[in-house]
Amino acid sequence: MSPLAAVVVPAAIPAPTWDGFDLGFTKLHAYALCILAGIIVALWLASRRWAARGGPEGRVVDISLWAIPFGLVGARLYHVFSSPDAYFGPGFDGTGDLTRIWRVWEGGLGIWGAVALGAVGAWIGCRRYGVKLSAYADVVAPGVLLAQAIGRLGNYFNQELFGGPTDLPWGLQVSSDHPNFPTEYMSGTLFHPTFLYEMLWNLLGVAILLLLDRRLRLRRGMMLWAYVAWYTAGRVWIERLRIDDAEMITILGITERLNVWTSLLLFLIAVAFLIWLWATRPRTPEGRAEADSVWLPGREPEPDAVEESDPGALETTPVEPADRTPGQASRNTASQE
Repeated sequence: MSPLAAVVVPAAIPAPTWDGFDLGFTKLHAYALCILAGIIVALWLASRRWAARGGPEGRVVDISLWAIPFGLVGARLYHVFSSPDAYFGPGFDGTGDLTRIWRVWEGGLGIWGAVALGAVGAWIGCRRYGVKLSAYADVVAPGVLLAQAIGRLGNYFNQELFGGPTDLPWGLQVSSDHPNFPTEYMSGTLFHPTFLYEMLWNLLGVAILLLLDRRLRLRRGMMLWAYVAWYTAGRVWIERLRIDDAEMITILGITERLNVWTSLLLFLIAVAFLIWLWATRPRTPEGRAEADSVWLPGREPEPDAVEESDPGALETTPVEPADRTPGQASRNTASQE
């Protein structure tokens, strides 16, 4: 380690001394708590945005109860198959430990698997409750990015997915006796805190997405694709800093981590969809974006009968014949009371 690194160690991010609560019969891992906290905060933000869109109360949670389990399964599957050596062995030679697939608390959730299978769960929920998938996706997208920011803290407590060595004053200390400490480096080496880089990138993205939505009214899936574009733009450079084991892919003579190629591809797709959706957005004669209902066609709720009718129609006023005397009119009116 360089002399500079030795000087700045006291200012480094210290290795965590706690990774969860030991309950005796089981352990409540910090990683799981971070994931749970992210989900709760994301649902809170999405529910507020859903109410502002005029969506029915509680539907974000109802649909998310379908999306979240699907997303967690997809996230784990993506991680297992994008970093297979620990589970299947190098080159799928069978020397890995298949039981580690179920040990989610050790870390390992891939966002693209979460988005892909989570979208399937969300589609099922949206069909069940009669709302547009695009409306739900636009509402929850900033919350998903916020959940990812909070969830990255779990990588810190697990001491995983850090970057290469660095002499920067915000370098990350990793316990030299931790299984994730790279054996090729000396004890005391500082590493890039890629969990922190991505956390800050995501928090900045949440603020930008909310500001864009306020100014431009991103609808019909535009907020979703704006989220994908922002996240992948950051994931490319952050992923290239990481030194954990990952599947490597060579394209046009360039070898990169699978997540780098995936992020580049999704960034291009997201930008293309954003351009197309913006160019084809419905507009009023005055040039403003048309309001977009959250309901699927034909699934709109029936208006309240009282609201449909003329309020005055509920008030019955006796009509007196022209030839009736005032006395008769009074007696008839009294009989109706």
